[in-house]
Amino acid sequence: MKALRVLRSFNSSLSSNPSKTHFNSSILHHFYSAQPQEDHPTTLEEDDTSSSVFDSSQYDVVGSENNVSSSTWDEKYRERVKSKVFGEDPLEIKRSSRILIKEEEKRRRAALLARTLLEAAIARPDEEEEDKEDMVVKEKDQMSLSVGIIGAPNAGKSSLTNYMVGTKVSAVSRKTNTTTHEVLGVMTKGKTQICFFDTPGLMLKKSGFPHKDIKARIESAWRSIDLYDVLIVIFDAHRHLTKPDSRVVRLIERMGSEANPKQKRLLCINKVDLIEKKKDLLKVAEEFKDLPGYERCFTISGLKGAGVKDLTKFLMEQALKRPWDEDPLIMSEEVMKNISLEVVREKLLHYIHQEIPYGIDHRLMDWKELRDGSLRIEQHLITHKISQRKILVGKNGSKIGRIGIEANEELRTIFKRNVHLVLMVRVKS
Repeated sequence: MKALRVLRSFNSSLSSNPSKTHFNSSILHHFYSAQPQEDHPTTLEEDDTSSSVFDSSQYDVVGSENNVSSSTWDEKYRERVKSKVFGEDPLEIKRSSRILIKEEEKRRRAALLARTLLEAAIARPDEEEEDKEDMVVKEKDQMSLSVGIIGAPNAGKSSLTNYMVGTKVSAVSRKTNTTTHEVLGVMTKGKTQICFFDTPGLMLKKSGFPHKDIKARIESAWRSIDLYDVLIVIFDAHRHLTKPDSRVVRLIERMGSEANPKQKRLLCINKVDLIEKKKDLLKVAEEFKDLPGYERCFTISGLKGAGVKDLTKFLMEQALKRPWDEDPLIMSEEVMKNISLEVVREKLLHYIHQEIPYGIDHRLMDWKELRDGSLRIEQHLITHKISQRKILVGKNGSKIGRIGIEANEELRTIFKRNVHLVLMVRVKS
């Protein structure tokens, strides 16, 4: 009350002495609107634990209709200030705010309706016909094909898989050995379904035999080569011209020399968008043209999509008459779980450097579909050392928070529903 009397006297003195400099009314406005906040002291141990967990519910989701910013002050204090100091009528303010809210709601609905009508108007008839065909294709008319994609690390296998499927199913990064296990991507067009299998990077020793990695995933990739209907051997043409690797050449030659009557093999010269001179590209194509094991050779850009149309057309022609393996209209839960892990792993490789991301044990701990249709995904990132945990968490949880926010946004875009992502960083016990 003392503060109220003091400010009243200030206000009266200001009105009685117009020659003096006036205080800014916004200062009084903020002064009166302030409300004391309660302190919640936390121990250092509690703060450290909370910063190692990312929970998307604690962050504002961009574009969410339920995201309404709440005031940090009590409205009673604000109304009291406006009536006492500024002489405004609270009832009149409420009426005008209600009118503004109604007008904003009308505008939002009109914009939503206009956008829906526009999307319906510009929808291509080809896509609608394809969707109808997918729904009415009988089992006896279905055709499918399994395609394995192999190559050296960073050859562009994951980028090609994502482009062919039309959505992100595999992590993409500049770092080597981004793909750690076989990843499935499905493309369905008309009565044909093609299953793409993105595999970890393969290498050969100087002797020409497969390189045995410590982890069993590389050996598994080698064993699965003969299981696909079509095998795509992909390599980076730009790197081959600038910094050729004899191990990559040996891999291409070995796959091209071994003919398999039950399997067609294709050689894909990738990243042609980075090559400026066409003469250099012809040199690369000439180098491997005499290998008998390859049915055809394609020059493509898995990232930009150049040449992928011809590759897709060829694969569609190789499809076999047999039932589909995956539902074309519904993304299976297993595929969705794998995509969630791949998206988080991609962000992890982008923000965490050196050998740390390769030593993290990344696990999916919980997957729940809630009543409102949203997904709750909990993943744990387990490190071997406390120092690694500190690097992954960042100062006050800044790094794990950035990884979680970007991954959560991308998962919402892919799954087309709200996603509640929880990431927990802990040390292996």
